[in-house]
Amino acid sequence: MRQILENLFRNSVEHGGEDVTVRVGAIPNGFYVEDTGAGIRDDLRDRPFEDGVTTGEGGAGLGLTIVKQIATAHGWEIGVEQSAEGGARFAFTGVEFPDG
Repeated sequence: MRQILENLFRNSVEHGGEDVTVRVGAIPNGFYVEDTGAGIRDDLRDRPFEDGVTTGEGGAGLGLTIVKQIATAHGWEIGVEQSAEGGARFAFTGVEFPDG
């Protein structure tokens, strides 16, 4: 899970600027990571996890691909939408949390 959070935090800062706020929280059967940045452009919203999709200068477009691969390897589902503040929101479901 560390790699997922690192990639999402890095994306938030690189695309949302230094004043971006990132939140992580619980949802039924999972968790979310959202930010207050500019969000994902409409023309990219249906394919943010594809290799090479990037809006960053000099970016390889692999960060979200890696996030998707890790989530899938854990058997989780991942969805992307707009946060309440207009940034990106990634929701992970199918997560089993340890008791305690």
